[in-house]
Amino acid sequence: MGRNHPHLKFAAAVELVFLAVLLINLATLHDPAVASLTGPIHGCAYLVAIVSVLRDPMKRGTTIALALIPGAGATLALRQLASANEEPAPPAQA
Repeated sequence: MGRNHPHLKFAAAVELVFLAVLLINLATLHDPAVASLTGPIHGCAYLVAIVSVLRDPMKRGTTIALALIPGAGATLALRQLASANEEPAPPAQA
């Protein structure tokens, strides 16, 4: 039975979008107001993603390491957790 990981999906999307906003701001306007607004949102999404991975019972060491990568790490961890949930269970012993 697969899990949806709704918190991790939301955190991964928010983290990636706000990282893109931060990088675009850095490359173009470099407006401190934009950075001070989007930076904490990106940071909170990053932390939520890490905690979501740590709380998942199907986590592995590589999944945790992927979640620690800023920006795309939560998305990569989500993909690994989804593939771990799709693996067939070992046969039951009688």
